[in-house]
Amino acid sequence: MTNDNSRETPGTASTHQGGALSKPPVPEERSGSCRINRRSLEDNSNEERVARPLRGFGPLGILAILIILGGNALFVPLSGILVLVWAWLSRTPWPEIGYVRPRCWLRTIAVGILFGVAFKFAMKSIVMPLLGAPPINQAFHFLAGNTAALPWMLYLIIAGAGFGEETVFRGWAFERLGKLLGSAPWAKVVMVLFTSAWFGYDHYAFQGQPGVEQAVIVGLTFGTIFAVTGRLFLLMIAHVAFDLTALALIYWDCETAVAHFFFK
Repeated sequence: MTNDNSRETPGTASTHQGGALSKPPVPEERSGSCRINRRSLEDNSNEERVARPLRGFGPLGILAILIILGGNALFVPLSGILVLVWAWLSRTPWPEIGYVRPRCWLRTIAVGILFGVAFKFAMKSIVMPLLGAPPINQAFHFLAGNTAALPWMLYLIIAGAGFGEETVFRGWAFERLGKLLGSAPWAKVVMVLFTSAWFGYDHYAFQGQPGVEQAVIVGLTFGTIFAVTGRLFLLMIAHVAFDLTALALIYWDCETAVAHFFFK
């Protein structure tokens, strides 16, 4: 004789036994996860709708170029900052504008400083005298012994030249031209020549012909290095070292002595 109370209903039995019946699916969690994934995909899609035109050369892409080019009219180095904003909004990978982490920071800094200092001395003592440039840089001769002007000049050299000019004239300009011309050797030659001429023209207003000549040679040198390596940080450091050496020669009134070191 059996006891009715000892009988288990099918539903009750399933609660004591293992298996799939003991863990029913939770549709609420799955639907919630689906909603999150769908929302993430929609967000990515919306961001890409903005990123793709910024990377291109349609109306939005051209507008971005004009805004970047006009940035320094407000303050230095706004153009360089705008390049970084553009790269972020357009989803341009940082290496495409030369922002590649050095394999060894210490070596990159050391090589950049040595190269920048040596390059400036070579330009001042050999190249510029051969081009007939005057020994004194009249555009910046007011800096001779002018201690009060040093903080502003240091800002312009580090932020404006080292960061700003290299980011715009090398990193960003090469990326934009590369999208138009491709990566063939002839295209890289065109990029180096174009950016060097542009870099020289940018120095005409406040340095005149000697400034243009020097800037073109610097542009050719730095542009060639960037076209080969695709790395910007070494050039940033070298540019700062180059300009700091120039500032030191002017401040301590050593320009004439260095300019006449080989050619009296």
